[in-house]
Amino acid sequence: MSTFKTILDRRSIRKYTDEKISKEDQLKIVKAGMYAPSARNTRAWKFIVINDKEKLSQLAEAHPYGGMLKDAAFAILVCGDIKLEETKEYLAINCAAATQNMLLAAHYMEIGSVWLGVFPREKRMQDISNLLNLDKDIIPISLVSFGKATETKEFPQRFEENKIEFI
Repeated sequence: MSTFKTILDRRSIRKYTDEKISKEDQLKIVKAGMYAPSARNTRAWKFIVINDKEKLSQLAEAHPYGGMLKDAAFAILVCGDIKLEETKEYLAINCAAATQNMLLAAHYMEIGSVWLGVFPREKRMQDISNLLNLDKDIIPISLVSFGKATETKEFPQRFEENKIEFI
């Protein structure tokens, strides 16, 4: 699959088979996240890979849009470390880039995924921090659910030339 096709074809997938995803493939996805750009190259992120079915079910209850986590093969919580980057806005931007890289890597590997927003929703951040017993310096930014897809999505037309300005 070409890079351009991977970018254009990726969709949010919320329905999964019960097939396991190998630790090797999980690490490939995390590695893709770690190769995202970050402001000042701080790489002030932490990736928490969640395979435990009980934790996935608890996260599904904690996140208002996280129902698919109950059936996910695994999830990754992308966090920012304020000891390494004090600016929360940079943490959010950096972790968003890492999240997008992981979504694209998963799609390339034929693994379905969906991005669940956490930051800046204080209640979501607190609930997830409490559930996973995160250190106070670790800020949850995004949660991504992964699994082998049981659904396919149509290719939508998203190119909007009227949103482009050449100067």
